[in-house]
Amino acid sequence: MKHILIIILSLFSFSCQATEQSEKIKVGAEQTEEYLPALKGQRVAVLANHTAMVGEQHLVDMLIAQGVKLVGIFSPEHGFRGGADAGEHVKSSVDEKTGIPIWSLYDGKSGRPSDDKMQAFDVLLVDMQDVGLRFYTYYISMLNMINASADFSRKVIVLDRPNPNGMYVDGPILDMEKYKSGVGALPIPVVHGLTMGEIALMAQGEGWSKKCDVEVVACEGYTHQTRYDLPIAPSPNLPTQHSIYLYPSTCLFEGTVCSLGRGTSHPFECYGHPDYKDGSFTFTPRSVAGAKNPPLKDVEGYGVDLRGIDDEQVIADGFNLEYVIDAYNKVGKPEKFFTRMFLLLTGVDYIKEMIIAGNTADEIRARWQKDVEDFKVLRRKYLLYEE
Repeated sequence: MKHILIIILSLFSFSCQATEQSEKIKVGAEQTEEYLPALKGQRVAVLANHTAMVGEQHLVDMLIAQGVKLVGIFSPEHGFRGGADAGEHVKSSVDEKTGIPIWSLYDGKSGRPSDDKMQAFDVLLVDMQDVGLRFYTYYISMLNMINASADFSRKVIVLDRPNPNGMYVDGPILDMEKYKSGVGALPIPVVHGLTMGEIALMAQGEGWSKKCDVEVVACEGYTHQTRYDLPIAPSPNLPTQHSIYLYPSTCLFEGTVCSLGRGTSHPFECYGHPDYKDGSFTFTPRSVAGAKNPPLKDVEGYGVDLRGIDDEQVIADGFNLEYVIDAYNKVGKPEKFFTRMFLLLTGVDYIKEMIIAGNTADEIRARWQKDVEDFKVLRRKYLLYEE
């Protein structure tokens, strides 16, 4: 690829290569015969970021090369090029190579485009690599755009990609009345097991989004049991496949006084605090690209290094509360340990309450098991891929 996105690839490419299974998968964007005809004679916008690759070429470059009238690029959290901090305000700008305007959905406003931007296009293409967590925000940007597109009678085409955590479903269902937020927008488990395309279909079918003309270009060669190694890191602080597998469990530290390794070379693969007892592992968060002001910046912390846990063990453990419970018991700040964000991430009251009461991870897990089974039945009619 001969374009500025080469820089992005060099910054965010995983050190590991895609597995043989992954190489057999054909993502939605690569099946151009399924969606290019619908773009002929239309004004097209995309909701995409650095992960929207079509082979070795970015979706934007490919569309322009195919003569598509591309009028704008909507960018999600972390920006079009994927380098912004989590939740950071990202200004609208212009793509340096093509001159196409980039319209940020994280510009500090409503997360919904202005009317003039919605009137500028006829068809929206959505292409972003998700990681399958309720608090990973790319699906929320997609839903906001679907709702806006419904208001303006715009067509939405979702170019689907595999879910690297799509092999299981786990965690509590979001309490929508109490904890719907920018890190949780649907009544789904923490690990929902859906692709972006399946989320779009389920949101439409269950009335969680406004009725819209939504089409999904599904992946070929993928099932929900396929191990899919991402060719490009989806965001700055998920630099490895192992961090993506740990992310459902370690992200909960965002709602505590602890650090989960932002500002180190191994974010989401460790946890700790200066007051953590019995910790032989130490780390010091620094200001780095993608984590300019990490929690406990420049303060040495003691804790646990999770990098040695086998991938398959992490997957088998699922949404694992043992790490948070361990930290709660060893940091020694029970009255200050949790922040409001912990409730937004878990989406329920009872996890925090049961940890404080001294319950085990298995005892807490039992609270959500029936909800998970009910959800798996509910989602089945929207699945595009074998379970």
